[in-house]
Amino acid sequence: MEKRPLADEIRPQSLDEVVGQQHLIGKGGLLRRLIDSGTNANMIFYGPSGTGKTTIANIIANQTNKTLYRLNATTASLQDVKDIISNVGTLMAPGGILLYLDEIQYFNKKQQQSLLEFMENGSITLIASTTENPYFYVYGALLSRSTVFEFKNVSAKEVLPAVERALGILKERSELPLSWEEGVPTLVAQQCGGDVRKAINACELLYEAAQPQKGELMLTSEDALQVAQRSAMRYDKGGDAMYDCASALMKSLRGSDPDAALHYLARFLEAGDLITPCRRLLCSASEDVGMAYPQAITIVKACVDTAMQLGLPEAQLPLAQAAIVLATAPKSNTVVEGIGAARADVAAGITNDFPRCLQNVHADTTGSLDSQNYKYPHSYPNHWVKQQYLPDALKDKHYYRFGDNKNEQAAAQYWEKIKGK
Repeated sequence: MEKRPLADEIRPQSLDEVVGQQHLIGKGGLLRRLIDSGTNANMIFYGPSGTGKTTIANIIANQTNKTLYRLNATTASLQDVKDIISNVGTLMAPGGILLYLDEIQYFNKKQQQSLLEFMENGSITLIASTTENPYFYVYGALLSRSTVFEFKNVSAKEVLPAVERALGILKERSELPLSWEEGVPTLVAQQCGGDVRKAINACELLYEAAQPQKGELMLTSEDALQVAQRSAMRYDKGGDAMYDCASALMKSLRGSDPDAALHYLARFLEAGDLITPCRRLLCSASEDVGMAYPQAITIVKACVDTAMQLGLPEAQLPLAQAAIVLATAPKSNTVVEGIGAARADVAAGITNDFPRCLQNVHADTTGSLDSQNYKYPHSYPNHWVKQQYLPDALKDKHYYRFGDNKNEQAAAQYWEKIKGK
């Protein structure tokens, strides 16, 4: 008989045994109250892998006396769902059916819509899980008929008891005396990034890889690091983790925190992703620094180009330089506010005709811009002359306002002097 993975074998059978998610299943938690009441509610479990979504679905099925069917949307079809529905009312599912649909984001809109009929007539109770934001990936009508519960990463402190339990079981089973270095349980708990299943699997791998010495097995910290290496960082290109990391990098740059900026940049570098942080750095140069230090975009562009030519690992240096430049630079969002206000007016249709003096030479003129009363600024003192440039409907509108930083204030003073304001 094929040996079951240890993580499946010691899967919790009650809510009190579940690691983490106390905001949902702790004393007084909404999900716990629903489960204790024997709910038939349709639910969507959203969160990282290894945080208890499948485990809690199993517990719900047991407490409601429903027959649990599992499907994975990456491989399942609508016919698979229909085959399950055919068991309603039979000896195969006397108490009803609870369908656990993993990775629902891989069902297309039509497939998701097909579930509605079975949910509304009570044929099934649906628990769908996803590692991606359901508000982006789950069909609206299905969302409106379900309650979304967000599962959080499990802290190392919460994972530690599960690791110790797994090691204890392995010790009982081992034919040879089994022991481990003092820091091994904590190391495994810390390195597995809040994924309980991964932590337990790491324990099993450590045990299987251990070499007998003097008639006993010793699990070492060095082996634990190798088994769990890179596990602590969650990163899935194109997924929530990537966008969360990009958001954290951008906000750290905007918040002038170079330490945090370097931390989130390091996450991208560790994942081997150069493109995403480069885009964020280039964007921040205009969005958050802008006119307070206009040279920043030139520096950041040079750093990004250098990084792309170098590749990893050397690329980390110019990108770190760019991050530090942006995080420590003075800040201004006048560029964002200015173009945002201008685009809002254009989108609203407030455009009108171009001022006559700005138009190209038309057939009704002598072929000279002078005949359209255009004043050439370079022909006037200080290369400026008062003239209407905005359309009539917007002639008194101001989109750009000088920021309160040294660079923009210097420009403001210069133009106030020139324009006589």
